[in-house]
Amino acid sequence: MAYERLVRKLTKENLWLYVISVLKEKTMYGYEVKKNIKSKFNFSPSTVTVYAVLYRMLREGLIRKVNIDGVTYYTTTEKGLELFNKARRFIESMSKLLFK
Repeated sequence: MAYERLVRKLTKENLWLYVISVLKEKTMYGYEVKKNIKSKFNFSPSTVTVYAVLYRMLREGLIRKVNIDGVTYYTTTEKGLELFNKARRFIESMSKLLFK
């Protein structure tokens, strides 16, 4: 139980980290974000969850929409990359403290 809660909190409940990670590589449409998360991180969030997180990230200014030939794509913003790097530093520092 404890391990499953940990996995859920570090994956689905913090999906924005995974979204930024795949969008750093290239601009993608929503379903492509989901597919890339599955292939890169070996877990599959639901499509509805991915879109809910994308919309929340848009509102927070972490990503932005790009319209290419009538298709909506998403890309990171400077604010999103800054927050991603801040989160990375936090996770790294906590990991060092927890597992030393």
